[in-house]
Amino acid sequence: MAGGSSGVSFLGVLLLAAILVQTVAVTVTVLYFTNVLNTMKEMFARSSVSCLTRADLRGGYIRSSTEGRGDPCWQVTQQLHILIEKSLSQRYQREISSAVRALSLSDEVSRVLPSLVMEDRAPSRPKVAAHVTGSLAPKAEREGGSSPGRRVQGQKISWWEGHKGLAFLQEVRLVDGELVVPRPGLYYIYAQTYFRHTHPEGEEGEEEEEEQRGRPMLQYVYKKVSSYPVPILLMKTSRTSCWSRDSQFSLHSAHQGGLFPLAAGDHLLVTVSNASAIDMDERSSFFGAFLVS
Repeated sequence: MAGGSSGVSFLGVLLLAAILVQTVAVTVTVLYFTNVLNTMKEMFARSSVSCLTRADLRGGYIRSSTEGRGDPCWQVTQQLHILIEKSLSQRYQREISSAVRALSLSDEVSRVLPSLVMEDRAPSRPKVAAHVTGSLAPKAEREGGSSPGRRVQGQKISWWEGHKGLAFLQEVRLVDGELVVPRPGLYYIYAQTYFRHTHPEGEEGEEEEEEQRGRPMLQYVYKKVSSYPVPILLMKTSRTSCWSRDSQFSLHSAHQGGLFPLAAGDHLLVTVSNASAIDMDERSSFFGAFLVS
């Protein structure tokens, strides 16, 4: 009986020993393979870095695709190359979308403000303008004046200056005191004359002054066209002024301006009721026109 109990105890100890040995073996095996895996991971990481140092990222790893399919370096560089291409493609798409939106906004602005866009795109048009000023003329010429015709009122002022001082001519000619426009269009025409009456002394002078006193000062602007024999009156202005007997002279100005359609070759001229009384200073008496459209 005692011998049977001893055999059972021995078998139990043997079984426990076997389990313990198996547990130790499994533990050792797990530790070994864990160490091996860590070593492999470290080696793969180092190999990946070395791949990048030897790789051409623009063209992939420097090996043919057939030779490198089984090489980890080839796989790493190929994945990196694909990632770079994808990132660049997304960036270009964003930039293109931004450019398209900017163009759409520009078209919208063009539709909302068409006048501004057309202004920028319209070619610059040459300027057509003239500004002639008074100039000194012989007394006999100013007193006699120039008669432009029987059907024209007043005396034509023909001694305008077209180039000196404040005067200029731009594509407009000055012929015998008349402005000749070069092209058809809508023109703004203006004229100003400065009357200076000197009061004479003596009895004869007083009689002459009485005759002049209250007489209107008239200014006319005419247009001459080739298709009509008589000049056409465009504007006129008048003023009746009285002056003091104690003053040595009297000063009065007449100014007028307006828009008129003209044809190429039309002539413009100014006449006054008393040409001898005109003060032909360039800042006082002048005449001009410029093309509006």
